[in-house]
Amino acid sequence: MLRKTNYTRSLQKETMTTKTYMAKRGEVQSKWYLVDASGKVLGRMATEISRILQGKNKPEYTPHVDTGDYVIVINAARVEMTGQNKLDEKVYRRYSGYPSGQNITTAREMMKKKPEKVVSEAVRRMLPKTKLGRAMLKKLKVFAGEEHSHQAQQPQVLELS
Repeated sequence: MLRKTNYTRSLQKETMTTKTYMAKRGEVQSKWYLVDASGKVLGRMATEISRILQGKNKPEYTPHVDTGDYVIVINAARVEMTGQNKLDEKVYRRYSGYPSGQNITTAREMMKKKPEKVVSEAVRRMLPKTKLGRAMLKKLKVFAGEEHSHQAQQPQVLELS
């Protein structure tokens, strides 16, 4: 059996005192960001937005706490998709719960009817599928045109690459 000397005890004390910072719910300060979606590729934009909603762009990111910021997306109707036939081949499925109640909508139809839904669905699918993920999705505000109703929050314009 090994004997503990004073040197090994002092090493243990030094390593035991360092702790990882974990954010608490009340300590997190949320910012508001404004993203212009015109001309942006849908998937690439959605990944960056989901990282901001989760708070992974902050040094105080904690997996079990909502450390994310609010994101306002304008011009969702002008978002682009890569690929030759993606507007026709990509489908959105819904199921009513009744027999033969499955509804299939292509991306082209969805862009005509509800362009906000295309962006919010892309981001939703990149967030965690938990209560925390649903809380993060509530921080996403998507608008089809230029106008939005969150001027009072004074959002910072965020330029995505």
